[in-house]
Amino acid sequence: MADADEPDFPILCETCLGPNPYVRMTREVRGAECKICTRAFTVFRWQPGRGMRYKKTELCAACARLKNVCQTCVLDLAHGLPVQVRDAVLGQQQAVPTQPSNRRDHVAKLAAQQSAGDAVARAEPAARAELRRMARTAPYYARNRAHVCSFFARGQCTRGATCPYRHELPDGDAELARQNISDRYHGANDPVARRMLARAAPRTDRLAPPADASVTSLFAADLDPAVTDAALRAHFSAFGELKSVVVAAERRCAFVNFRTRAAAEAAARAALDAGGRPVVAGAPVKLAWGRARPKGPRPEAAGGGGSSGAYPSQDPTAEGSVKQGS
Repeated sequence: MADADEPDFPILCETCLGPNPYVRMTREVRGAECKICTRAFTVFRWQPGRGMRYKKTELCAACARLKNVCQTCVLDLAHGLPVQVRDAVLGQQQAVPTQPSNRRDHVAKLAAQQSAGDAVARAEPAARAELRRMARTAPYYARNRAHVCSFFARGQCTRGATCPYRHELPDGDAELARQNISDRYHGANDPVARRMLARAAPRTDRLAPPADASVTSLFAADLDPAVTDAALRAHFSAFGELKSVVVAAERRCAFVNFRTRAAAEAAARAALDAGGRPVVAGAPVKLAWGRARPKGPRPEAAGGGGSSGAYPSQDPTAEGSVKQGS
């Protein structure tokens, strides 16, 4: 039986492992130095699928368990997210010394203790829901494609169709070209993580009260399955009387319609205090103001020849009225 430092199988995410259930691997005991702790470790090498590039493990199993990451792509095993994103959402960070003299002892000491996966299990429900929202729902096998041929980019590749690399021009993104394994593992200065966090940051400008005082509805998006009609009513009724709550479960959104503008503004202010994402039924909800109803008669009343079936506003209960001519 292999020892703990010489595992029989690597710690991999589903994307790096590939879609082939009969994948074949080579195993080299103490074949390379871990990119984090610099200890010699068992290296695995395989091809995830036809037309994909060969991949190998970059970290030792102890370092991967410590951060609950894949030994190859160094992304979180449970959600497929960069460590920096996961730690930012959880509001905590498990620091690992960056100096080689201290790093090996630290990894050896903590290898048998809890991993970052335990921290996710202990996190607040809202943080876990946010991680599920940001995570990929399926493996992203395009990440296993061959690298771009540097000779082709310079117009010097002579191998044509037999070249194992992609004959495409690089996108020229200088920031993403500066990625490295150490920064991704420690959750610092990761350009991919910075972009994901910037996209996920709530836009508080959507909660600025619209000029039209007739707007009394709020639009809730990115709803977790746990957020039901009853949960929305229980949360928003604290701010004032509700006219209706309409949930579109298949689109993961809802419309919360208040009786008064003051109640809607009170709910928007509370959401703004929560960073634009109030927590409903233990899950964060993205909130924005509804849109004003268009003025004038409806198309079918103006002789337009039928209706498109769409409501004229974000309040599905407001059918409007048509002023009949004399």
